[in-house]
Amino acid sequence: MDGISTILWDVGGVLLTNGWDRQQRDAVVARFGLDPADFEQRHAEVDQAWEKDEIGVDEYLRQTVFFEARAFSQPEFLDAMRAQSRVLNDSGIGILRQLAASEEYVLATVNNEARALNEYRLTKFNLLDYFDAFFSSCYLGLRKPDWKIYQVALDVLQRDPEQAAFIDDRPENVAAAVSLGIHGIRYEGAAKLAADLQQLGVALEQDRFHGLKVQEA
Repeated sequence: MDGISTILWDVGGVLLTNGWDRQQRDAVVARFGLDPADFEQRHAEVDQAWEKDEIGVDEYLRQTVFFEARAFSQPEFLDAMRAQSRVLNDSGIGILRQLAASEEYVLATVNNEARALNEYRLTKFNLLDYFDAFFSSCYLGLRKPDWKIYQVALDVLQRDPEQAAFIDDRPENVAAAVSLGIHGIRYEGAAKLAADLQQLGVALEQDRFHGLKVQEA
């Protein structure tokens, strides 16, 4: 098969805000009056295990927040975590929707996310409607920029690297994909993404992707 047949997408920083990066954590920690330095230390100790699904959300919260009695509940804190997810300003979501509607490409996520947030985001923002497969750290036990997560995606989809493009806002993640021969695209806004995809021969209608957004439930 000649040309690009498969497009792999990061989610946070390309389609949506990040699920639980430093900015999101700081906002929630401040809202609940937690010690930010203590929380960050505790988060760092369990973050990799949480994103690889080696521990669930209950254990993550027990180790980072509810190791002592609190004036708020775990569901309240989890709701605040989820509320940090929004459609990104200058999101690539319109391009994703157009490509999904064309049915010309296999579309899949390759993202680092804990199960509780990943599944909330996929459902909340209707991403299940657009993607064919989900290569998330919480399902594979692998995290970007580990090259193995990209190789698993290629193996499962039965694609050669040159048939795939990978979109991510972080250069180290793009570089890891490129090291396997995948076409890497650094996300720097929807217009730049459209131009980069078109340079790879991906057909897009320029006047259709602007302003398209996912309907929030």
